[in-house]
Amino acid sequence: MEAWFVEAGKTAVLLIDAVALLVIVLGTIEAFVNGSLVLLGSRTGHERRDVWLRYARWLVAGLTFQLAADIIETSVTTDWQAVARLAAVALIRTMLNFFLERDLEEVRDRQRRDTDTKENGEKMVRTRTS
Repeated sequence: MEAWFVEAGKTAVLLIDAVALLVIVLGTIEAFVNGSLVLLGSRTGHERRDVWLRYARWLVAGLTFQLAADIIETSVTTDWQAVARLAAVALIRTMLNFFLERDLEEVRDRQRRDTDTKENGEKMVRTRTS
């Protein structure tokens, strides 16, 4: 029974890591293509920021999948040295995820403030011209 559990865990880790790899590769390709198009054709920082925000979301998703695989892997690993290595990797991924999420939230807040300021400015202009 224990051997089956270990094999199932290893298979799950492999599948989840494959999903994480796919998510990160797709996000990177999308960011490269869209980033190239924006750099060649757009002069606004807003469009560039949108490309990088979308890429950051892909990275957060990939890191989350990798962290899930790390958690499963620690449950089937019996060697303490391997557990310590996994813990270090999981800590690094968690910190990357935390700071990436925090940066995303700051950008979202800034965009909301910019949108609110723009809408309030347009209301004031309409009020003055009316």
